[in-house]
Amino acid sequence: MPDLWFEPLPEERPLLAALAAYLKERVAPTAAERDAGGSFPRELVAEMGELGVFGLQTPEEYGGLGLSSRTAAQIIELIGRADGSLGLTVASHNSLATGHLLLAASREQKEKYLPRMASGEWLGAWGLTEPGAGSDAAALKTRAEKTEDGWVLNGSKQFITQGSVAGVYVINARSDPAPEGRPHLGISSFVFPAGTAGLSVGRKEDKLGLRSSDTAQLLLENLRLGDDALVGERGRGFYTVLKVLDGGRIGIAALSVGIGQAALEFAARYAGERRQFGRPIGRFQGVGFKLAEMSTELEAARLLYLKAAELKDAGRDYTLAAAQAKLLASEAATRAADEAIQILGGYGYVRDYPVERYWRDVRLMRIGEGTSEIIKLVIAKRVLEAYAD
Repeated sequence: MPDLWFEPLPEERPLLAALAAYLKERVAPTAAERDAGGSFPRELVAEMGELGVFGLQTPEEYGGLGLSSRTAAQIIELIGRADGSLGLTVASHNSLATGHLLLAASREQKEKYLPRMASGEWLGAWGLTEPGAGSDAAALKTRAEKTEDGWVLNGSKQFITQGSVAGVYVINARSDPAPEGRPHLGISSFVFPAGTAGLSVGRKEDKLGLRSSDTAQLLLENLRLGDDALVGERGRGFYTVLKVLDGGRIGIAALSVGIGQAALEFAARYAGERRQFGRPIGRFQGVGFKLAEMSTELEAARLLYLKAAELKDAGRDYTLAAAQAKLLASEAATRAADEAIQILGGYGYVRDYPVERYWRDVRLMRIGEGTSEIIKLVIAKRVLEAYAD
């Protein structure tokens, strides 16, 4: 057992050490270059597939590592510290597309898709968001019409991570009318490989940050699927969607902490070397206090995402903890990146230094997997329920 509950297990440490060495040598030095060009790192994805990071929690029988949620989250933090874009690719693949299949797919579907996803040969894209359905996810307009021999899907999906580079897609669509007052019912989920006729990639997004993570619009025009493409129970896919989002929030929290930690580490090194008025600027309270607050908030966020992961691994309700972790981590990491820019002053504002990239990358964390405002609603609902008479 680890010395402390939040430390890696002895058998996990070699994997984490090998990954940290790889990230330091191969990923971190070229992150700025990929950001500037907005280029998707196919070569790195192939290499990291050999390390197993695209099957973090996929059972070994399907070619994955079968890791705990805690260790998987710590790996996402490590990758995010080296390159936020690559961290998002790994987090979304594992938490969303793979996570959905692990929760609801049939054994045949798992055998068909999971081994190639775990190896990194096929990246997964998960389609929920639409042009008119973001925070109100149940308002999606993509339709799945039942036919004699399968399904026909029509609609579009917006802001889909891995949208143009995925090998497999998990798409959520309305298959049945929703009962009055229950819009979440009547939604079903479908899985199919890239290259399926009727699927095309629309606009590829030119983003503020996370620029080497692929984000694209998907267009579904008379996309025909067999009955074997339905994942889980018809009309009840949204219940799985909610569970997927809970797990994804642990990943986003870990990724946030990773990016925030990178900002803290760079700012602290700079503050220890940069001299003004005859001493390092970190010795002035105005700077030192910033570092103290950054460090404390990030450590609190780290412990909270680890708590959520531990609850998930124990089979306990972790919805509240995951929401709290995502909220605190995304907000704390954004503040850390902003304060890092402030500590560097003018140098923090130019691209010669990485802290402006950290700020651009981390800004999405307050939006993805539920905006901070939606997350607060989730938390408030649980708090009210807990203290109701």
